Amino acid sequence: MSVKRAILKFLSNAEEYLCETLLALFVVLLFVQILLRQFFHYSIPWGEEVATYMFVWFAYLGAVVAAKMSAHNRVSFHFRFFPPIVKKVSETVADLLWVGFNLYFVWLSYDFVFNRMNMFWKSQTTGIPMKYFYMILPIAFLLMSIRILWNNYLKLFRGVDLLDPEAEEIEKIKRTATAAPKA
Repeated sequence: MSVKRAILKFLSNAEEYLCETLLALFVVLLFVQILLRQFFHYSIPWGEEVATYMFVWFAYLGAVVAAKMSAHNRVSFHFRFFPPIVKKVSETVADLLWVGFNLYFVWLSYDFVFNRMNMFWKSQTTGIPMKYFYMILPIAFLLMSIRILWNNYLKLFRGVDLLDPEAEEIEKIKRTATAAPKA
């Protein structure tokens, strides 16, 4: 694998890697907290607060990963009854409205974090300025918009049929069931 391909693969999956790391870190941190409390009657003063912030970052980045996989929760059942072109146009318009909302929220949250947030708001136990924890808002919504637009590009211009993981799994089960010999 070339260096360029490895870098592109890493960038393509950066949100997933960060989600996995955050999940592992906050689970380990909370586990250590439990062990320290139960066996040593001590707890890390900043442990639960930092684990909470890591969980929030994990949740928002998880939404980005879901958007990347076209697995985000949305109402699309009624699109199945439309003719293919109407379905494609309706889904595209819905996604563009979603991107519009995301970009508006990026602007609002960026304005809040960098212009309106009091510079003296700090984390209770770590003393880190709160804007670093709130920066996930504009980051996640911008990344989500990029992923949605990229998926629409793949769908509309490249002809790639994107299935969410559940639909992929159902298709795989159907193929396996029809390929299996009947007894």
